[in-house]
Amino acid sequence: MVRRDIDFDAEGVTLRGWFYTADDSSSPAPTIVMAHGFSAVKEMYLDKYAETFAAAGFNALVFDNRNFGASDGEPRQEIDPWAQVRDYRHAITYATTLAEVDGGRIGVWGSSYSGGHVLVVAAIDRRVKAVVSQVPLVSGHDNFRALVRADFIDGFRALFDADRLSRYEGKEPGMVPVVDKDPLAPSALPTPDSYTWFTKTHDLRASSWRNEVTLRSVELFTEYEPVAYVPYISPTPLLLMPAQNDVLTPTDLAIAAFQKAREPKKLQILPGGHFDAYVDGFDASGPAARDWFLQHLGG
Repeated sequence: MVRRDIDFDAEGVTLRGWFYTADDSSSPAPTIVMAHGFSAVKEMYLDKYAETFAAAGFNALVFDNRNFGASDGEPRQEIDPWAQVRDYRHAITYATTLAEVDGGRIGVWGSSYSGGHVLVVAAIDRRVKAVVSQVPLVSGHDNFRALVRADFIDGFRALFDADRLSRYEGKEPGMVPVVDKDPLAPSALPTPDSYTWFTKTHDLRASSWRNEVTLRSVELFTEYEPVAYVPYISPTPLLLMPAQNDVLTPTDLAIAAFQKAREPKKLQILPGGHFDAYVDGFDASGPAARDWFLQHLGG
């Protein structure tokens, strides 16, 4: 396996990441395009997935989302889900220009927020020939209400409105922590396991991660509905992998979304909670994704 740094243009914004060349494979090879979830950067275990794919005969193209990590983009720490969807498509286009890539065998992998993105991308971009969506965000409307107490929602709306006025007046965007030790304090991802995983992973392997996003990122999250695109993924093969006890992107929402998908599709329940897929549960999540791509893209 060989990994090299890459950069490519996404409508005037330079995105940066890694390209893993498939092991023991004559070019061109099938290729998996990958990015991380809400505020996360590629060092937060995406290398483990890419290495697993490369060992099975796939190239892997891993990139940081715009405004985060090594990628350019302003305002920093702002998450626009539709811009991230378009950037997956820019990454696919870039991949097809590389000599190592078989442009007819492109897969997309996403997890958490990007698990929602790949559902949308697979539905609207027929260059995608297989998709793996891990612990996905499927409905911003429903997920927001699962995370935020009903009596707190009006307070968030007031913050969103005040931020819109502040931006209109030329001021800097309002910010909110991604996670907080106190799950009742204002944060984008108010669950104890979110705080533990992000802070621990930051300390272990991802120094570029920052514990803040713009308030607008949270507002855009509430408006984002990947589930609307799920029926249109077919005939692209879909593997959906919710976690058994996911309190961040609730398990029941993901399973309900899966029911809207048409064949070919497969549901695989991962052990543990939302973040276990990356570390303790990687032996369940990584090989399952690899095998889905082997089945539908070759290797």
